[in-house]
Amino acid sequence: MMISVVAHRFRLVPQTLSPFSSPSPSPTTTRPPRLLFSASSSSSPSPMDAQIGQPRFMEFPHLSVVHRNLMVEIISTMEGRLGSQLRPPTLPPDVQFFQNESGTSQGSLYIRTGDKFSSVDLLLGSWLHCELPSGGALDITTLVTYLNLSTDAPHFLLEFIQSSPTSLLLLLDLLPRKDLVLHQDYLNTFYSDTQLERFRKELEKLPEVQPYFLSSLYLRPIFSPTANLIRIDCSRKEEGEAAGQGSMDEIIHDHIGPIAKEVLGIWLDQCACRVGGREVGESEQALLGKRDHLIKDTAVKIDLVSNLPRLFGPDVASRVISAIQEFFDV
Repeated sequence: MMISVVAHRFRLVPQTLSPFSSPSPSPTTTRPPRLLFSASSSSSPSPMDAQIGQPRFMEFPHLSVVHRNLMVEIISTMEGRLGSQLRPPTLPPDVQFFQNESGTSQGSLYIRTGDKFSSVDLLLGSWLHCELPSGGALDITTLVTYLNLSTDAPHFLLEFIQSSPTSLLLLLDLLPRKDLVLHQDYLNTFYSDTQLERFRKELEKLPEVQPYFLSSLYLRPIFSPTANLIRIDCSRKEEGEAAGQGSMDEIIHDHIGPIAKEVLGIWLDQCACRVGGREVGESEQALLGKRDHLIKDTAVKIDLVSNLPRLFGPDVASRVISAIQEFFDV
């Protein structure tokens, strides 16, 4: 549901996953919004208690068991480590879960902010399920956590975009907040010394995996050189092998899951929970704040404002977008 990626949901949905057309007489394809965000651990308030009978965020009702278990573990680990640094969720029930009139598009949003002593600015989790006019469905699951201006450490992004049981797009990265050419120490600290490059190389060795290149020139610089931006296609198998959800689940369980958990551990140790932190001067805070604000504002305008109304109708879209803008302060 959001693209901020970059974070926020910076979710870039590949053009091949953009089946939605404009209701106007001359159809135009649009990119379904991506969802970015986070959920609560078992000790946190349930994000959906006020909506009896509606899917709760952590239930991920449209994912396979293997995929669902991975998301629950990732989110529970993050919230368990951050603990009291996070304030309880405050979104109203009709933003925590929403759908269009026909029920063909459904979404869930979960947001928690950091307390005044935390390095966390905002933690966002979401899932989006859209039935496609051509058949099948598009499922987007996002977890993104922004840090505040007390540190210049990278943000965390994990997003899955699945258009069929055999096709999946993965975006996994620690999003840099400084120019890596000007600040080689930053590159060394968060990307070279942590050996993040090995994960991308490991995934690209799989025969079902191909690199994914963002179509937007604006969004490419937002990601790090070690970003895991890959497309997984399990439809082409060797003769005698079966294609389908089992194959995708195996890749998620055996390869993506372990790597996602390792990357999260690095981010928690080196960025969000780093003892002593990194001192950020007043002038540098101004630059960090401007950069973070532009990313969030662009994500809302490009992804949400242009797509949510087509998927959910103007009333639902307005309600959800307004809530996100309030937390993003854009």
